[in-house]
Amino acid sequence: MAITLTETAAEHVRSYLEKRGKGFGLRLGVRTTGCSGMAYVLEFADEVAANDNVFEDRDVKVIVDDKSLVYLDGTELDYGKEGLNEGFKFNNPNVKDECGCGESFNV
Repeated sequence: MAITLTETAAEHVRSYLEKRGKGFGLRLGVRTTGCSGMAYVLEFADEVAANDNVFEDRDVKVIVDDKSLVYLDGTELDYGKEGLNEGFKFNNPNVKDECGCGESFNV
């Protein structure tokens, strides 16, 4: 079981945590929503709970709770710019289908 980051994503997270001045790492999870069933949740984490799994890749800690890990195992987190849009991209091998707008997925 693992969550990985591209160098571009890792640089972005490290830079943001440094500017923020605090933080343990990046929390990645899923929630039920959208037309396809689930959506990704990303936030900066200041602490780790008992039911969290901590992965470290490229000097960045990624925290995933037990329930979300089932859907996220093997995911690579990337960061990119396309035209005027920029943000994180999820390369998740567990996704079977995504909605047309790209906001939600199912496994």
